[in-house]
Amino acid sequence: MGFKALGLDCFPAEDSAEAGKILRTLTRESDEEYAIIYIEETFAEQLKGEINKFKDSPSPAIILIPGREGSTGQGLQALKAAVERAVGTNILGD
Repeated sequence: MGFKALGLDCFPAEDSAEAGKILRTLTRESDEEYAIIYIEETFAEQLKGEINKFKDSPSPAIILIPGREGSTGQGLQALKAAVERAVGTNILGD
């Protein structure tokens, strides 16, 4: 709910199925256009196919963030891969 306090729209999901439904709604059917969508890393593995559809699109940028349990490292891996695709080399290091 910290994001809501910052004025961002929040769409809580109980599981990956619900998160997938919300993601599809935000990217296809929404009247509002979202430039950035944050998804917890815990849902990312199950939503990999949906998320990968947007990896080369400028909008929406789908950013993986740690959940309550902490980071799984997927968000950092995704960021490194995106930078490498954009720049042509890994400038972030290991």
